[in-house]
Amino acid sequence: MTVKTETSVLTYSKSRGIVALVTAFMKQRRMGLNDFIQRLATNSYACKHPEVQSIMNLSPPQDTELMNTNPSPPPSPSQQINLGPSSNPSAKPSDFHFLKVIGKGSFGKVLLARHRADDQFYAVKVLQKKAILKKKEEKHIMSERNVLLKNVKHPFLVGLHYSFQTTDKLYFILDYINGGELFYHLQRERCFLEPRARFYAAEIASALGYLHSLNIVYRDLKPENILLDSQGHIILTDFGLCKENIEPNGTTSTFCGTPEYLAPEVLHKQPYDRTVDWWCLGAVLYEMLYGLPPFYSRNTAEMYDNILNKPLQLKPNISNAARHLLEGLLQKDRTKRLGCTDDFTEIKNHVFFSPINWDDLNAKKITPPFNPNVTGPNDLRHFDPEFTDEPVPSSIGCSPDSALVTASIKEAAEAFVGFSYAPSMDSYL
Repeated sequence: MTVKTETSVLTYSKSRGIVALVTAFMKQRRMGLNDFIQRLATNSYACKHPEVQSIMNLSPPQDTELMNTNPSPPPSPSQQINLGPSSNPSAKPSDFHFLKVIGKGSFGKVLLARHRADDQFYAVKVLQKKAILKKKEEKHIMSERNVLLKNVKHPFLVGLHYSFQTTDKLYFILDYINGGELFYHLQRERCFLEPRARFYAAEIASALGYLHSLNIVYRDLKPENILLDSQGHIILTDFGLCKENIEPNGTTSTFCGTPEYLAPEVLHKQPYDRTVDWWCLGAVLYEMLYGLPPFYSRNTAEMYDNILNKPLQLKPNISNAARHLLEGLLQKDRTKRLGCTDDFTEIKNHVFFSPINWDDLNAKKITPPFNPNVTGPNDLRHFDPEFTDEPVPSSIGCSPDSALVTASIKEAAEAFVGFSYAPSMDSYL
């Protein structure tokens, strides 16, 4: 059986190949860059490729949290990250009834939980301290907490209610968002019509613009980190790779992100600035319109070469405004990229967004183009069964017996002094 198109004949074997390509892409997408590099480093054949060697041969940048793999002693008390005392010292795991696993990451899980006292539902991110310390990621975890504390005033960023810790775990008590990852919906529908893609891109851009106004660069925009709430509005989550204190003309140089979305300047190991987020917005918008990231290849070395050297190719099935926006955002030279001069103002004034009333958008007065139609907090239809079918670990909801805590766990506990947080009453007034 064949399916005829205007330009080619799609045979059954070719269609199977396309399905295999997309399936491999979906699996690879859930692997973070650090895990990817570690796996790449163990593949002797891949390491011989000149592009891979160039990327792997990273000279230590000024900001090397992700790439430092040399063993070193665990943090000592003099290296504690002290962010101030907790205003909620009584919070503990047994306050919650943990119902379902709704996400997983390198250092722990995200669970749907109901608070036993007020019956409110939350997403609780539970991270293992030992795993964080083993990969030297404590700076990123604390940075995530810091960024979450600043997100209370923006409609398209997930909110942190409070955080606390036990001797071996960190707990983020977050807004529960159950409309599903943008990745999940894109996977099911393959691509979106332009008005829907414009709505999502506008809400994402608004969130990025707000982070930039706080001198925060997000650095890891991808459909897996973009959630839909119960009405269909965008909620940006996962701030582990955010970089704080980047002034309008400031730069950083950490090699981090997700392979499909790395900007050319990151691959070139050059200092980069907040325009890296606008590159990622362009990549996500391209993916929403076309179904795959702009320079995607199953061969990662080839994909990196595409990002660095291949001209952007746009099929003719989008508007001229969308075309112009993608060309501006996916400009390989960051000094010529849309947003390089006036940041978010340049983005929102682009003709592609002319149908958007930004005040109405931020007030959530624009009806989303898609409604997830969830029936309530227990409606998990938009979560991947890979997560929800997994049993909830019994250790999640209880504090370990202090008599059994080992010396290494005690050291882990010392590394996260000041993590616990609860908002002051003033933030609710």
